[in-house]
This record gives sequence, structure tokens and C-alpha cells, in this order.
Amino acid sequence: MPFTKDHMSGLERLEALLQGRGVDRVPIGSLSDAFNARNAGYPIGDAFDDPEKSFHALQWTAEQYAWDPIPHLPTAHSILGAADFGGRMRSPQGEYEGAMVIESYPVQSEDDVAGLAMPDPKSAGRIPLSRRVAQLQEKHGLPVFFFSRSPFTLAANLCGVGRFLRWTLKRPDLCEALLRMALDHIFNVLEDWTATYGADRLFAWMSSPSESNQLISPRIFKKFALPYHMAYQSRLSALGIERFGLHICGDQNLNLPVLAEAMPWKHPSILSFGHEVALETAAAHFPDDIIYGNIEPAVIQTGSPEQVYTLCRDAILKGRKIKGGFILGPGCGLPAMAPPVNVFAMTKAVQDVGWYG
Repeated sequence: MPFTKDHMSGLERLEALLQGRGVDRVPIGSLSDAFNARNAGYPIGDAFDDPEKSFHALQWTAEQYAWDPIPHLPTAHSILGAADFGGRMRSPQGEYEGAMVIESYPVQSEDDVAGLAMPDPKSAGRIPLSRRVAQLQEKHGLPVFFFSRSPFTLAANLCGVGRFLRWTLKRPDLCEALLRMALDHIFNVLEDWTATYGADRLFAWMSSPSESNQLISPRIFKKFALPYHMAYQSRLSALGIERFGLHICGDQNLNLPVLAEAMPWKHPSILSFGHEVALETAAAHFPDDIIYGNIEPAVIQTGSPEQVYTLCRDAILKGRKIKGGFILGPGCGLPAMAPPVNVFAMTKAVQDVGWYG
């Protein structure tokens, strides 16, 4: 429920942040999909397979925990490389899975790259499910969130991360071919969404898990990933889409200087970080952007409410000093099986120490 001291709605708070104006309190984001379905009494798979249930579960859960309409994870994601290009994916099953699972990659060998066909931007894979969520967002007066992986991550999802990373060393030409197709596919779909909803209604949100330094070096990031971040922003600007968020997933501390030097997006954008990147580090590299994070999801799922509350309180006290603005949220997707009391601990921390002025 909204706090009694609130004097802004969630949408007003989001717009104020993006316009560089002050807000009444620290906003709360969730990066949540599967948790919402479970919270509403649905099977976790409904978060990915049933747009109506997914959307309404999010709205009820967001009101329950006073979440602001910061980009959440839309049903099935708007762009999933493996599914859209003909690979096989399935929704999570049981209590220990909380995300889509790739069962078969569309690219199994070097020869498959040349035969890969561009997907239909309206009907491929699970795009129709995401389009239905976008329709519901528009109907309810919300920003229409368009989610994609980064071109690097999407390209890796076409053939498998391990194979793609080997090709960065042995067959960079194949990597470039997949990267170009990934970027073109993202924008084939995004151009269609822009024509449908208008650039002013769209909020583009990207995540980049395969660029983590747990997988690649800054050299590989600079050679293969960064040029496509630049191209993405150039094409986003050409479409007139000004609202942008990026989840810089995992430990990307070694990539941050490279990304900060280029910084191709419009400011302020929302930059989301995992617990591996300190809030102070993120703010120092990106002083003109809104920093979002960075509570460790594992603690939200397995820790005590007191532990979660303490992490959130400490993050808020640091985040309130960030010049560009701050959003409290998990450092990656909210775990499907997080205890509700631990999720509430995040809300309580904002209620207790998250006020400005």
C-alpha cells in the first residue's frame, strides 16, 4: 500500500527522477516476475505463459509492497534470442526454477549461422505474449516497457554462451554475424512497437548478463559488446525513444571504465547493478544517471528479515547521497521463492529511512 507520507504517485516519482527533479522518497523497484505469480497464488509458469495473470499479479503485488513502476520484467521478455530464432525454450517448473530455460539452441554449429533466418517481428517466439502485456500496460496508463537482452547476450543465446565465447577467439566473423542479426532483430521488433504505441510511451530496458567479468574480459567487452551498445543507442535515438534503462548484470567492475568512457545513452537513464558493484562505485562512474540496486537476491531468499532490512537501510543511506538519483531494489531478479516477509523488509526500510527533506 502507498505510504501515508507519500505525496507523489509512483508514476510521478518515476517522471521526476527522469527529469532530474527531486522526489519525496526513495523509489522501490523489484525486477520481479515469478515472485508476483506465486504471491498471487498462481503457478510460477503463469508469470511467463499467461499475460493477463502475469500483469495483474504484478499490479496487486506492486500495490502490496509499495513498488514504483520502475521497469519490471515483462512476460516472457520482449526479445528472447533462442525462442525468436527457432530454438526451444520452456517456462520454469517447480519451486527451484524462476526463469525461462533454453532446451535447444537455434545455432548448433558454425554452418548453422549462414542459414539463420531473421524472425518475424510480430509473431516469432513469445513476442505475441509480450505484445499482450504491452497492450495491458497502455490500457492502464503505464509506460510500455520493451525489454531486450543486450545484442551481445542475445547473440550468445543463439548458439550457447560457451560456444559463442570460444568463437570470440577462433571465429570472430561468426560472432559479428550473430551480433548484427541480434541488433537488427531487436530493432525490427522495437520499430513495430514504436509504430503501435508511440516513442513517448515506450521505455526501453536492456540487460547484459553475458558481459559479466565472470565470463569475459574487458578486452572482449570492448571489442564485441561495446560497439553494439553504441549502435543500439544510435538506433534508439533515431526512433525518438528517450527513456532507457540498463541492467549491468553480475560482476562488471572491470567493464565500468570502458562503458563510462563511452556512455552513449541519454542522461539520466536508469542503471541497475548487482551486489557485486558497490553503489559508490556505480555513482562515481555514472554521475549523471539514476543508480538502481543492489540488494543481493540470495540474501532476500535465504536471509532473515533483519538481514534484508539492514542491507536495505545501509543502501538507502548511501543511495540518498547519489547526485543522479537512487532506486532501491534487488541486484538482479527477485527470487521466486523469496519469503514475503523479506520482500516487505525492503519496503519497511524505505518507510523508515527513505524520505528526502
